Amino acid sequence: MKQKFRQASGIPGIVGCIDGTHVRIQAPSEHEYLYINRKGYHSINVQIACDASYSIFNLVARWPGSTHDARILRESQLSNTFEAGGVSGFLLGDSGYPLKRWLMTPIIAPRTQQERRYNTIHAATRSTVERCIGVLKRRFHCLHGEMRMHPERVCTVIAACTVLHNICISKRIPLPMENDLLPEEDEAHVPVAHDDVSGRLLVGFSLHSNDLFLQKDMV
Repeated sequence: MKQKFRQASGIPGIVGCIDGTHVRIQAPSEHEYLYINRKGYHSINVQIACDASYSIFNLVARWPGSTHDARILRESQLSNTFEAGGVSGFLLGDSGYPLKRWLMTPIIAPRTQQERRYNTIHAATRSTVERCIGVLKRRFHCLHGEMRMHPERVCTVIAACTVLHNICISKRIPLPMENDLLPEEDEAHVPVAHDDVSGRLLVGFSLHSNDLFLQKDMV
């Protein structure tokens, strides 16, 4: 994973890219207001981390649309594993995530040519996860439209689609044409402060939480 990212970006040590995406749902009958995201519609905010081949190695599909990306990461097994030193390397994320020793984010106000160059390379490399999300939603159009079912069932469907997506990657089933990929909506991210939490070691996948590691070895 590190070698593929280094060949593409020139930055050593990258093991993956992380981003959030919203899956639209109908207004639930309980706690409806929690599911309204910043775009004004009801959704599940899904965290996805992928490698350079668009294979998704971590999925968190259980948070309502109003939840900030940074909180989803903070409460996830992915964060706990990195904090515990279980992975050698780091992720790339957008400015909605806090800067950590294992998570590189853009420089908010670059002043030098080196900082601007870093931001350019960072954005180009991090776009891997945006394209991955586009491929996922292209393969499974239910993730692009409004899902009319209970939020918990929506989360289960999202997890199932992600597993099937990885099977398509491993079996080398051709990806949708680049021009047909569904673009992700741009969102203005507000920088967040450092927020270190004590991690717990990865224990596996819970169907209740849909916080899922999809590969045993991340490196």
